[in-house]
Amino acid sequence: MKLRNTIFLLFFLLPFLAMKSDKPAYKVYNSKGHTVDYDDILNAAKKSDIIFFGEIHNNPICHWLELELAKDMYAAKGKDLVLGAEMFEADNQLLLNEYMSKMIRKKDFEAEAKLWPNYKTDYAPFVDFAREKGLRFVATNIPRRYAALVNFNGFEGLDSINAMERGLIAPLPLKYIDTLDCYANIAKNIGGGMPAHMTMNLGKAQALKDATMSHFIMKNSVFNAKTMLHFNGAYHSDNYQGIVWYVNQAIRKTSSEFKILTITCIDQDNIDTISKQDAARADFIIMIPSSMTKTQPPDPPSMMPPPSSSTIQDKPKDVKPKSEAKEKPESNDGESDNDDD
Repeated sequence: MKLRNTIFLLFFLLPFLAMKSDKPAYKVYNSKGHTVDYDDILNAAKKSDIIFFGEIHNNPICHWLELELAKDMYAAKGKDLVLGAEMFEADNQLLLNEYMSKMIRKKDFEAEAKLWPNYKTDYAPFVDFAREKGLRFVATNIPRRYAALVNFNGFEGLDSINAMERGLIAPLPLKYIDTLDCYANIAKNIGGGMPAHMTMNLGKAQALKDATMSHFIMKNSVFNAKTMLHFNGAYHSDNYQGIVWYVNQAIRKTSSEFKILTITCIDQDNIDTISKQDAARADFIIMIPSSMTKTQPPDPPSMMPPPSSSTIQDKPKDVKPKSEAKEKPESNDGESDNDDD
């Protein structure tokens, strides 16, 4: 009898012992710090109008989950799903449209578009998925040259661009709150080991990026009764700031209610615990072991010099959303190292 009880106990405990020795690739938490799972993310996403997936740019788990979420959201929403990404600048939208419509070949798209160094491994899968399913894919980010203009010259640098070029950025004048943590923290780090080309205008350049992504998200999704799944560096949507803050401002100008969902990714040594501060970053937090293989080295931000005057054309003369203010590749101009984005 004693032997039988011992065998029964071992049989009962075996699954738990196996779990203890397992090495999970990620763990999901909600904003209360409770352990949840992928299905919880998916169910919440199905009920949302705009989903921000804040990734770590060189983390394969982030990119795999982005693709899986895109597939599952397509199964639920069909052609009412729109994909958007920080990884594509607005002046590449025509190329994206041509590729999505199968007008041009893959090799031609990849030869002409401004693609991040890890595009083929990390971003091509969900771009090609959108193409296969006939989904709209939106290039939401600002062309880096305009972020560089602001970094070097402030918002006044945009006075030099013409009407057509202004169509590639958020409407001006831009509302800029320098006390938001996502911008205030950038200002605190200026001069503290950051590259010399990162100026005191860097927060403004970051805000212009966030506002531009918000502009194209709203324009191409909820205003057309579509659900947007947007991929961006976590820094751009963490703590309901950055892009999310600008989206909230746009929502307040409408008479409609739109539900926003935020997801962020964090890597740390022990994924079995989460701090209150990290739990507050988003609606769902995907914790990934810091030892996870990276898809590319973390390159420092690069900055193009501002265009010379000869290359600049003459210019022509609330609804309450869920939450509010409470992100390498060859980095976009004006982007800080915080854009771990």
